[in-house]
Amino acid sequence: MVQLAPQRLSMEGSLVEVQPGRPPSRLRTTNQWSCSLLTLSLASLGVVLLLSITYSFVNRDLGADGCDVPVMSPTYIRMVGFDAEHTHFASKYNLYLYREEGLDLYTEENIGLNGVPVLFLPGNAGSYRQVRSLAAEASRHYFEVIRHDQERLKSGARSLDFFMVDFNEDMAAFHGQTLLDQAEYVNEALAYILSLYHDPRRSRRDPSLPDPSSVILIGHSMGGIVARTALTMSNYQANSVNTIITMSAPHAKPPVSFDSDIVHTYKQINEYWRAAYSQEWANDNPLWHVTLISIAGGARDTIVASDYASLSSLVPETHGFTVFTSTIPDVWTGMDHLSITWCDQFRKAIIKSLFDIVDARRPSQTRPRAERMRILKKWYLTGLEPVAERTLQQKEPSTLLTLESNTNTALRQGERLVLRELGRLNTGVQAHLLPIPPQGIPGKKFTLLTNQELHQSSGTGNLEVLFCSMFPLQAGQSTAVFSKKVDLSGGSSEPARLACKNAAEDRIHLPSSTKSSKYPFDRTPPFSYLQYDLGDLAEHQFVAVLDTADSPNDGWVIAEFSNISDSVIPTRMGLGRLLSAGLHMRLPANRSMLTEVKIPALDSSILAYKLNVETQGCNGKSALFAPLLRQYMPEPHESKFFVNAKHVNVNLHGVAPFMPPPLREQTTYGGVSFQLWSDPTCGTCIDLSLQVDISDSLGQLVMRYRTVMAAFPLLVVALVLRKQFKVYDETGHFISFIEGLNLCLRSTVPVLLIALSLLASSLATSRRLPPSDDPFHWRTNSTETAIDFTKNDLLLGSLDAFFWFLVPVFGLISIGVCVMVNYAALVIVSIFSFFYGILKSKSGYIRRDDKVTTPIFICPTPRRRIINAALLMFLVSTVIPYQFAYMVACIVQAATCVRSQWLARDTVWLALPRLPPHFVMIIQLMPPPQRLVSHLSFSNYAHSILNLMLWILPINILVLVVWVHNIAVHWLTPFSSHHNVLSVMPFILFVETMISGMMIPRVTSRFKHVTYSLFLCLAVYAAIYGVSYAYLLHHIGNIIAAWLVGIYLSCGNFSIRRLSRVLEGEDLVAGLLDDCESHVKKKP
Repeated sequence: MVQLAPQRLSMEGSLVEVQPGRPPSRLRTTNQWSCSLLTLSLASLGVVLLLSITYSFVNRDLGADGCDVPVMSPTYIRMVGFDAEHTHFASKYNLYLYREEGLDLYTEENIGLNGVPVLFLPGNAGSYRQVRSLAAEASRHYFEVIRHDQERLKSGARSLDFFMVDFNEDMAAFHGQTLLDQAEYVNEALAYILSLYHDPRRSRRDPSLPDPSSVILIGHSMGGIVARTALTMSNYQANSVNTIITMSAPHAKPPVSFDSDIVHTYKQINEYWRAAYSQEWANDNPLWHVTLISIAGGARDTIVASDYASLSSLVPETHGFTVFTSTIPDVWTGMDHLSITWCDQFRKAIIKSLFDIVDARRPSQTRPRAERMRILKKWYLTGLEPVAERTLQQKEPSTLLTLESNTNTALRQGERLVLRELGRLNTGVQAHLLPIPPQGIPGKKFTLLTNQELHQSSGTGNLEVLFCSMFPLQAGQSTAVFSKKVDLSGGSSEPARLACKNAAEDRIHLPSSTKSSKYPFDRTPPFSYLQYDLGDLAEHQFVAVLDTADSPNDGWVIAEFSNISDSVIPTRMGLGRLLSAGLHMRLPANRSMLTEVKIPALDSSILAYKLNVETQGCNGKSALFAPLLRQYMPEPHESKFFVNAKHVNVNLHGVAPFMPPPLREQTTYGGVSFQLWSDPTCGTCIDLSLQVDISDSLGQLVMRYRTVMAAFPLLVVALVLRKQFKVYDETGHFISFIEGLNLCLRSTVPVLLIALSLLASSLATSRRLPPSDDPFHWRTNSTETAIDFTKNDLLLGSLDAFFWFLVPVFGLISIGVCVMVNYAALVIVSIFSFFYGILKSKSGYIRRDDKVTTPIFICPTPRRRIINAALLMFLVSTVIPYQFAYMVACIVQAATCVRSQWLARDTVWLALPRLPPHFVMIIQLMPPPQRLVSHLSFSNYAHSILNLMLWILPINILVLVVWVHNIAVHWLTPFSSHHNVLSVMPFILFVETMISGMMIPRVTSRFKHVTYSLFLCLAVYAAIYGVSYAYLLHHIGNIIAAWLVGIYLSCGNFSIRRLSRVLEGEDLVAGLLDDCESHVKKKP
């Protein structure tokens, strides 16, 4: 039994100021509006920090938008045959087929399926019409290019039949069950799509080709998660999907953690994928033939943090990778969340890669997995990555180059080839030979850069690069094996013959960088670049650069062999020194064409930098090209190019908060590298300086920590309520929220923030290298500790210990936000209270001097309130989600606050004696009236509870939005979850108890520590787990509400009669009687 304090309250005297012609002010000790200097200062600092972060986020550098607008003529054919016989979601979702008007042949009877099926899945609240840019490009590219290329047609290239799912703009990001429903529908759609190709009435397909057994999936945003989820469902048809390409999809973490189902569904999906790829044998892996490509838009995407697109914790490099649009050759620009679906350059790269991986001759409709991965890496990666493959060693010599035996076009060993003007001699083909260093020399690499396109042996152009060996390679080898012969011997009697391989297939496109360049995506021809390690050239003796220009032009070439030790500059500085002093270095005048600066300490996603590149002219000459800078990280594959580099804004997607650790531990230890191409013929130094950009760094916090603002403020609110209950149990007076905050700022808040800062430092990810480099990237020793993929879920995401200060920063912001929300709620409640008082005054209240026993705080009868609560809980258990009932509880609580504030304000007027018309100060030596104290305490109490419920409301509102959307699209099937009455019943009972106006009894026994502990648990949980598992904050608040209801019921022995008395509010009647004053209002 909870021991309760007596109802009679006592307080010290208080001061009241009265001015002529104005009403007396409230008692200072109970003023809800007053704010101490400490609270005001810290709240103002928090608001300033919040505004600074917001301003930085809005104005931070995102890079220019380089997307071109596509052209299309869409037609959408609804698959009416995919009805309720195939899926029970037929009334909610739809399946469509895209046809490009004027290019795709179709009729009402025959929809013209003749290619490889592709299914597009839109994202959260996305439209199926977003597929039109991709599908239109697929039709146009096939019509204009593929169908005229007989060799590609023979190799299995066919058109792409784009299907798309209309999810009716459903919101899978907010609701786990909706995500599962969409995945179930996708599997049913896949089976139906494959069945269409068996029907000759719907297909124009070549009968010699096998029927498709799999479909390529393309998912945008949450559509990518739906695609991955489909492969884990029980209705998934094995091997019906082997290629998934996602765009801006949050694979690693759910975008928000407000719904328990979405958190648990994500966990199950990711565990399934990890478990599949951890199998020792391919036959045990149901995803062995699946390739998964995740493409992120970068900093321009302000809907989904691009960090979450990472696959490093899900799939090995043999089956998938993550890449940014700024990395993709000839795209080189970041994209926002929507433009990634229609950007012209990007859609062309996607479609061309799809045509390269399809093979209609196979039932799977695609090439084998290893070949698909090789093709997709070629299309989506720059070619400069360590995983990039070179084809030179796999090729056979195709060109026979014949030169004079004493030719003088061969350079000396180690000499650099520089051609400033191609075709200058105007004498036909000119050959320039670079001898390849002996293989015994370590740390050498070959680089070539030109502003001309490298062409194949059978092509046309101004430049050709060959890697040659002396011919014959073997005795008796015939020259008939060469498809091209270049004779530059001039009739020499003893010519030198070289068997050469063309390097055009290995060329890498780089953005053109000249003095007039502004962006990497400028519509200018790109540079061509070649790079080989010396080991890749083991079977060759010469590099032959053929100048095939017919007339002089502005083409130029630079080629050289350089020492890796000279061109790669590692830095040895920690993050602290990098932030405090920056990085400054000078590149020497005799540097190689490519210089790489590696900064392992620069790997955090929440920091931004400014990099300055200062050149010192070109010794009176005209530089062949302006400095070209590439910023890159090895994992994920994020590259950014900066042309005509001078002042560069650096931001990255590296080590990010709350991200699960990678399957391969060493992928987190690369840091950022900067590759600088500069004209080595200038012979001048280049100065590099790197400094942290505080302003932009503040803006980076928004995308990584925006859900913190749904959790951290509850820490402050919970601590304030804890302090308010402690003061109430001790004094009998429930202080205002601001007064409670002021007391907390002097005690519990700083102590807890210091403790959390120490915890953040201890949880920070340790920097250690793996003991070995497993070629399969898996822990095969069963005695090794398994990777904990949830270790970064705590607090602020286990970043570097350097970022411990983020805890007090977010603490300050939370204080400022809580104060703003408190005053905003006070303003709104006061406005409604004012109008509520006007309505009451019109009902004819009069003064009386006799005591009455009827409370002014009128509430519905107990029977009516019990029926209302029972009806609401019945609806929760059957039709509506408990989130709706919680919103109703918030509205009821707000109404209680309106009435309590009006009553408290009105009681203050009645409690004060008549005053003379001049300014006086009255010192009340007697205790204030019990009615006044009771009404003011209840007003503070109700408002603080409203603050708590308002901060829990955002956690529930998203599921409620999904439910309302379902009603709007006439999908009336109840959720399979969110109907647990116990999840909201304590809140309902609590607000129904408070609606009577009854103040919660004081607890003076040791049970009061239960109240304090519950609020402390809510505060600690909100800080430590609130971001990753925010949905549990509602349930902890629900437990607190249940405990407070229990305190109400513990006023006496529990019984049905007692419950009725509590709901009736009879205990409040005694509190309304005032022995000192006789001024009451009564309705006549």
